[in-house]
Amino acid sequence: MAKVELLMPKMGESIMEATILKWLKKPGDSIALDEAVLEIATDKVDSEVPSPVAGILGELLFKEGDVVPVGGVLAIIETESGTAAVAPVATPAVAAAAPVAAAMPVETANLATALTTKVENVGGRFYSPLVLNIASQEGIGMQELEAIAGTGNEGRVTKKDILQYVADKKAGKSMAPVAATAPAAPITAPTTAPAIEAAPAVVKAPASTPSGNVEILEMDRMRRMIAENMVASKRISAHVTSFVEADMTNVVMWRDKVKKEFEKRYGEKLTFTPIFIEAAVKAIQDFPMINVSVDGSNLIIKKDINIGMAAALPSGNLIVPVIHNADQYNLAGLAKRVNDLANRARNNKLKPDEIQGGTYTISNVGSFGNVMGTPIIPQPQVAIMAVGAIRKKPAVIETEAGDLIGIRSMMFLSHSYDHRVVDGALGGMFVRRMADYLEQWDINRPI
Repeated sequence: MAKVELLMPKMGESIMEATILKWLKKPGDSIALDEAVLEIATDKVDSEVPSPVAGILGELLFKEGDVVPVGGVLAIIETESGTAAVAPVATPAVAAAAPVAAAMPVETANLATALTTKVENVGGRFYSPLVLNIASQEGIGMQELEAIAGTGNEGRVTKKDILQYVADKKAGKSMAPVAATAPAAPITAPTTAPAIEAAPAVVKAPASTPSGNVEILEMDRMRRMIAENMVASKRISAHVTSFVEADMTNVVMWRDKVKKEFEKRYGEKLTFTPIFIEAAVKAIQDFPMINVSVDGSNLIIKKDINIGMAAALPSGNLIVPVIHNADQYNLAGLAKRVNDLANRARNNKLKPDEIQGGTYTISNVGSFGNVMGTPIIPQPQVAIMAVGAIRKKPAVIETEAGDLIGIRSMMFLSHSYDHRVVDGALGGMFVRRMADYLEQWDINRPI
């Protein structure tokens, strides 16, 4: 039998290592091609690592809770044919761990730069970014962290170790003593973003004792990430929101007329989302200074137009897959990408690169029955659009013979933008231009 090395896959440009959450197979188990072998976690995503070959799982080189660098050998798979080889690094599917609240995402490129690189020999011992992040969230100081007995390689504190320590601490169990010296400062993660450097990585509400008939539910890792990202974005960007009400009657009538033929021709359902994305792309081309990010006192103008869109997860959270180079697609192509990304998001099959690199985001709050919203800007972007529910309303219709009252399909556009770099004129003109493209929709447009 040939022996093939299963390698830790690359999870994104800034991610250098991952923690093994769970082995889904044990030595001696048969493995099919692309069958999940283990679950891994980083500070951005949780993923399953599939097998690039069919065979028998041989030796496991790491145990659950270990931190493994990208490219590290995870296990040996024995195959029937050929000679020993290194298995190509498969791209894992992203599970529900790059979440957003109410379709208001925050990329962690700036916030978590330090948490996705190695932190060597802090206080004389290695601590992974995941362990430091948990310690920061739980308010565990460096002295307290150093007192935790580690079960990892060379006494390293694993994710399992620190979570067990936190659970024991909350349960009031005895723990390793900590030297009675000056209080240790809580662990915080350094970042390259100047706007965050002077602020704590985690903002906690004042401690309080709940009273009455309550249930206490601890936030899971996903929810803590959401909380950190939302607070960080509000701290970084000066949020302003402008609103425009758009007449969607032509769009609604056109879609009702062509949706059956569209699905028959392309094999895809035609939702409103690709229509919104097409209008946003045109508006970005008219106002390219919306498609930027901030680096200190510099503006980085993005030539690529990568549109993020919200997709609901089975857990009730949302994830934001990205349509890269959205300006290169026609409406049929956008519909295919939207449906594909939404379906794979719901089934935890997204790839890491498909949730990164967005330059502008659209949040469809109308899918929840909301008429408008004030979305939070995904860092490091400078703007986000929320589209509300389309509702029939009486409206004034201007004609050559005079004004009339008619029933029209109306929708609010809510445009949140970073007032540090986007003034009201630009932010307001952009949302107005997007509404214009939707209102001027050709009712006879071919599919």
